[in-house]
Amino acid sequence: MNLKLLIFIIFIDILFVCFKPNDQKDFIHLKQFNYPILKGKENNPVLRICYVNNSNNKILKRIKINLSDTQLKDLDSIRIFQRKKDSVFRPKNQFGRTLAAADDLIFNDSIILNKGKNYLWVSYQLSNDCDLESKIDAGLDYLVIDKNKVFPNETSPEGKLRTGIALRKHWDDKVHTYRIPGLVTCNKGTLLAVYDVRRDFGRDLQGNIDIGLSRSTNHGATWEPMQIVLDMKTWGDLPEKFNGVSDASILVDRNSNTIFVAGLWMHGVINSEGKWMEGLNEKSRDWNHQWRNKGSQPGLDVKQTSQFLIVKSTDDGKTWSKPINLTKMCKDPKWWLWAPAPGHGITLRDGTLVFPTQGRDENGKPFSNITFSKDNGNTWQTSNFAYQNTTESMAVELSDGSIMLNMRDNKNRKEKGDRNGRAICTTNDLGKTWKEHLTSHETLIEPVCMASIHKHTFKDKNGGQRSILLFSNPNDKRKRIKQTIKVSFDDGNTWPKKYWLELDEGKAAGYSCLTSIDENNIGILYEGSQSQITFQKIPLNELIKDDQTDY
Repeated sequence: MNLKLLIFIIFIDILFVCFKPNDQKDFIHLKQFNYPILKGKENNPVLRICYVNNSNNKILKRIKINLSDTQLKDLDSIRIFQRKKDSVFRPKNQFGRTLAAADDLIFNDSIILNKGKNYLWVSYQLSNDCDLESKIDAGLDYLVIDKNKVFPNETSPEGKLRTGIALRKHWDDKVHTYRIPGLVTCNKGTLLAVYDVRRDFGRDLQGNIDIGLSRSTNHGATWEPMQIVLDMKTWGDLPEKFNGVSDASILVDRNSNTIFVAGLWMHGVINSEGKWMEGLNEKSRDWNHQWRNKGSQPGLDVKQTSQFLIVKSTDDGKTWSKPINLTKMCKDPKWWLWAPAPGHGITLRDGTLVFPTQGRDENGKPFSNITFSKDNGNTWQTSNFAYQNTTESMAVELSDGSIMLNMRDNKNRKEKGDRNGRAICTTNDLGKTWKEHLTSHETLIEPVCMASIHKHTFKDKNGGQRSILLFSNPNDKRKRIKQTIKVSFDDGNTWPKKYWLELDEGKAAGYSCLTSIDENNIGILYEGSQSQITFQKIPLNELIKDDQTDY
């Protein structure tokens, strides 16, 4: 290379290093996560503001927020919180004062900005008058940095957020954790929600766990205080933490108005060797679970196996009977476990009552089946296994009168690899025989988690009767994220993607239960990212608005 040319190139490189601009231009990025905005929570994250600061010693003095067509009547107050790094929303380090809903929202404060990315969260508290069909949004007009206004490229991300109710939250009524939702609509239109009341810890049985119930007589707009419907207290002179009841399933008898709640009761602790432990007291820290090792064993006695209990209500869920133990009536003594499958049961067209159930066979291997009654719940029978290495399930009656059982499949953890799908079987003889469905293992993906399936019936504009199937679960193969409702118009043979509706993209425990609030509205109760038990009301026309048939 020519010496003069080499010297010239080196000189240009030195000039570039010495005189290039130190920083790129600052900018603002807005992001809206698909989280539900819930009544009953003081803070709901609506908008994340990321300000990228490319120099030192800048001060944020003012933030102007716009409501982006959100109705003022739906809001109580607005707050902004500062976060120094990208993370989940936390209502800490508030910027400025809390403001009431208004057309002009200007927050004043003075905070030093870090060099690099600075995060701010806009948070809403909904008003008591907010309708559950309202949509919520937020936008940013500008930031005042030092003395300069800085404007975002877009004032608000596309889309709006759905509202709902935080029905049960961490430490409500001094309870550590609420889990395992079930939801039904009674014959009079009352909504009944059931769930685990895990008083001391978030873990599964064994523990101080009862079955709680919430009741709504106005389509889910408001809910009565929690009542406890299954609680074995200190039965057998053992502390409550050794008499837990969990995994509720709820069923409405459409012919008699009787409502049943089933739950699994564990008395004491059966250790990993299958032996019931003597001498437990309040100070004992022994723990085991009915699905772990030998935590529930063959036999029928409370010291051998977990017990299947039901309670009944004949007054629309206002009061409940004492527990009735079905274990000796229905459990095969060889099985290690027979238990309710959480969610809800169904009434068939001929009046038969059906609870989805689950258990462990004579070798401890999991199975799914159904338990049914043909005499309004006076006596019950268990079916043959629908499938094995499956557990929690829910059932629907198809148009031909057969029962479809949609099951959580343990093989989706590792055995199937990228091939993933829930196990699905049908029966037309109450579970004497089962046939694997064409969509089994192929269609409805899961991260190995309980899911809900529900049949919704309604009239089209011509007065004709129509029915669809609805399915909800975390729509992911690995993580319990993206809580989603799907729709089938053909008895579960297909679930077209255009009818999928994501409710909550965040990570959560993921269990859910669907019901028909009325002909035009669907209700869902689920374990969400913003509340341990979340309720949302979904208009039917939003789920099937692109359906070509005239509904």
